[in-house]
Amino acid sequence: MADLINVIENWLNKLLLGWGASPGLTQFILQALGSVLVVLICFMIVIALIWVERKLAGRIQDRFGPNRAGPFGIFQSFADIIKIFTKEYITPQGADKVTFNIAPVLAIASVLAIWAVFPFASNVIGADVNVGVLYIVAIGSFGILAILMAGWSSNNRYALLGASRSVAMLISYEIPMVVSLLIPVLLAHSMKLSAIIDTQRPWWFILVVPTAALIFLISSMAEIGKAPFDLLEAESELVAGYHTEYSGMKFGMFYVAEFLHQFTVGALITIFFLGGWTGPMAAHWPILGVIYFFGKAFLVYLVISWIRLSLPRIRIDEMLNLNWKFLIPVSFINLIGVAVADRILLDLEPPRWLYVAVMFVLNMLILLVALYLSGKSQPALEVEEFPHRPVAVSPRTEKSSS
Repeated sequence: MADLINVIENWLNKLLLGWGASPGLTQFILQALGSVLVVLICFMIVIALIWVERKLAGRIQDRFGPNRAGPFGIFQSFADIIKIFTKEYITPQGADKVTFNIAPVLAIASVLAIWAVFPFASNVIGADVNVGVLYIVAIGSFGILAILMAGWSSNNRYALLGASRSVAMLISYEIPMVVSLLIPVLLAHSMKLSAIIDTQRPWWFILVVPTAALIFLISSMAEIGKAPFDLLEAESELVAGYHTEYSGMKFGMFYVAEFLHQFTVGALITIFFLGGWTGPMAAHWPILGVIYFFGKAFLVYLVISWIRLSLPRIRIDEMLNLNWKFLIPVSFINLIGVAVADRILLDLEPPRWLYVAVMFVLNMLILLVALYLSGKSQPALEVEEFPHRPVAVSPRTEKSSS
């Protein structure tokens, strides 16, 4: 039970070799089965998360949420799946059919492909590539391309405007996100995800560089288009944004990609800042590592949902000001400060706890100074004072009062 996953893998390996399969074919079949298993787990997670978020939204907004289909409404997601499958598939007249139909597939594929390099436990790793961080950044950009393709090919001005906003928002917010990712790479001296996790024992990077973790969280929420950054699908002015013309399972793919992307952000924050699969006895019991990994990712998912359900949507100019005037400068200053401090501390060779304390204080100092300066730069609200004027009384009112 301690290493259940690898026990099953070894059993399948011996079974296929016993049936006469070559070692190369056996390895290919096992990798294909592993990929299918990860995809199935992701889809089951989405089904569960849809119910969890709707119940959480109900409690936060003082209502019940799903409570009809099954006990506590747990079968509501399955009813929604059946409804989506039975809806009519519509392609607008004048739309680019090939691009229109590829966009939802690319949206969900860009999220699923990120899971290929995740280390779920000490010895349960999809593909332990040396450039795992670079792979995540590159694959994640395909989601932006899917939004652009959906808006451009729909032959709808609202969808095109929603896709155009993605250029201003998603691409710009990738800058602080990538810069904040460079800090764990700098501290671990490696782009390999397993090496980044190993470096966080016993001190997680959220305790070492909390400012980088905060910037990555905010940038990632903008990347997935969650409130208060959900301007790509602002119903008040864009109907439904880039997926206005989609229906049925095509719309369902965008919906699944959005929920799975939010959980994927939780998994990424777990890997880069929360120690990944590390935890008590996780090194000796890999199955515990898998539980720790998904548990931490689920907690981050709940935090993102809490923020999304609590804050109102901001204006497009406020969103861009937050990015260009605050997040990007702070992320670059934080990167330079961490790089210089790391080089000096490595030469001095202090105890590990002192290294963590110095880095934490430096990060908090950068964040507090940035907040203070940003507050000073904001113009004070001017309240226009109107002179007191006597109220005009009509002759009819004077007669009635007399």
